[in-house]
Amino acid sequence: MKAHPMDSMEFPPFRGFPKETLDFLRRLKKNNNREWFQKRKDEYEEMVKFPMQCLIAGLAVRLAGEIPEIEFNPKRSIFRIYRDVRFSKNKAPFKTSIAAFFSVKGKKGVERPGLYVGVELGEVYVGGGLYLPNGDQIKAIRKSIVEHPDEYLAIVGDPGFKKRFGGITGERLQKAPLGYPKDHPMIEHLRQKQFFVGIQPKESSIHSARFEETVARVFVETMPLNRWLVKAGV
Repeated sequence: MKAHPMDSMEFPPFRGFPKETLDFLRRLKKNNNREWFQKRKDEYEEMVKFPMQCLIAGLAVRLAGEIPEIEFNPKRSIFRIYRDVRFSKNKAPFKTSIAAFFSVKGKKGVERPGLYVGVELGEVYVGGGLYLPNGDQIKAIRKSIVEHPDEYLAIVGDPGFKKRFGGITGERLQKAPLGYPKDHPMIEHLRQKQFFVGIQPKESSIHSARFEETVARVFVETMPLNRWLVKAGV
């Protein structure tokens, strides 16, 4: 098959990930070495990376009006296939997934709230929020929860939000955070260490053009949380 011009910002409409996407990731999992991958890099570009770029390009058009504070860039939003193995016991050089993250525009040098879509064998995930807030961000979030509890509860307690996501996901402290009494009325929220939400669509759903609509809908429903996090000072 002809290689697509990957440096171009022009992408055709997203038609779904082809069956070959998961097949390639399955074979990569069994043959996770540089020699195998280099011989099949064009296949990765064509069957895995390019469909994701088409999805992102579609999201950019579809969500430009509703989520203007986030850039959907087919060239820069996708995670690299290469793993950083310097400090890992797992020395497999390649990720066996295709994923993209779209952060809220703003501060540089820190993780920003954003949106995420990822596809790997056995798991498709769509969601967003703040996955690994640093110490200063956690302090700012807790301060905002305490000072403006109604604003936070209006988001996480919204019936539509709860129906879609269930609630905030992520690690939680076993005890009250330092400086807060264990009987604080917002203690269950103050114990949260991560602030993200998401859904896990069926693996088969990625092969349909409608997957773009699913991702877009989840992204729009995630943005109240992201906007609250930005307002909190992260």
